[in-house]
Amino acid sequence: MTTDTLIIGLAGVLASAAPVLFAVLGETISERAGVINLSMNGTILLAAMGGFAVSVSTGSLFWGFITGMIIGGLVALVLAFSSITLKQSQVAVGFVLTMVCRDLSYFLGNPYMGLTGPRLSSWSIPVLKDIPIFGALLFRQDYLTYISYLGIIIVWVWIYKTRPGLILQGIGERPASAFVRGANVNRLRYIYTVLGGALIGLAGVTYSLSVKYGWKGTISGLDGIGWIALSITIFGGWDPIRAAFGCYLFSLLQWLGLVLQPALPNIPSQVLQVAPFPLMILTLLFVNIGNAEWVERTLAAIPEPSRKAISRLLRALRASPPAALGVPFESE
Repeated sequence: MTTDTLIIGLAGVLASAAPVLFAVLGETISERAGVINLSMNGTILLAAMGGFAVSVSTGSLFWGFITGMIIGGLVALVLAFSSITLKQSQVAVGFVLTMVCRDLSYFLGNPYMGLTGPRLSSWSIPVLKDIPIFGALLFRQDYLTYISYLGIIIVWVWIYKTRPGLILQGIGERPASAFVRGANVNRLRYIYTVLGGALIGLAGVTYSLSVKYGWKGTISGLDGIGWIALSITIFGGWDPIRAAFGCYLFSLLQWLGLVLQPALPNIPSQVLQVAPFPLMILTLLFVNIGNAEWVERTLAAIPEPSRKAISRLLRALRASPPAALGVPFESE
């Protein structure tokens, strides 16, 4: 593999990671506020179909992306109303929504299968595109990829460096304390859940208008992406930068599956195509595996240098969810 081919491949990794990154950032915001949005998988499918359908019908990429975000926001609003106002189980409502959205996308999307319409094109940033290696890698992408870069920074700064971000952390960790200090917990949970849903919707329409252009129904290859985004959110410890690393790792594994396929002709191509999914799940298991008693007993039996190295790795991967995640808040 030549250097140019490698750079082009890695640039594709960054581009294909963008929609997963949007979904993970949206779920991170929602869960930081204390609401689990398990409708992600269905939302991505419905937003991909709806955004593509509107883009084809209007000839406008702008309205296609807006439609995808509106779909994501509306699905999240249903979840928020059911769980925050009606006090229903977030997990149960999320599962029902993801199945309903998935089936709706397949049913309503039939007339648009195989059609063509506007497609997001790349735009090289002047001057920066000429930087050796990094120019071709980072700055010859489409607009959504650039926005994904900014999204990581904006969400991280918002959560950790602003007063509203501290309030966001408070309503997810100790909502009663945040309420005493003047925060309208349930209203903020509504806002952040809908905002997170809009980002998840943006993820779906980014697929159908850029990364995996078009709508192909059950063979679109999008079913399951939402669950991967959920696992990356957990792997990322509800931290935007660490979660971004998980998104790029997943995209890299997908790319490696394609690259290694010619070199491993004896392995069925389907195995390499689905390998990133179980690998990400396996990685997720290491996030909290260090808390298990059998792990501690096993570590105690190995030499000290190895034990310390493994313990440091497990501590680095360990993450705890927001304390009030999935717990309804009563102001009285």
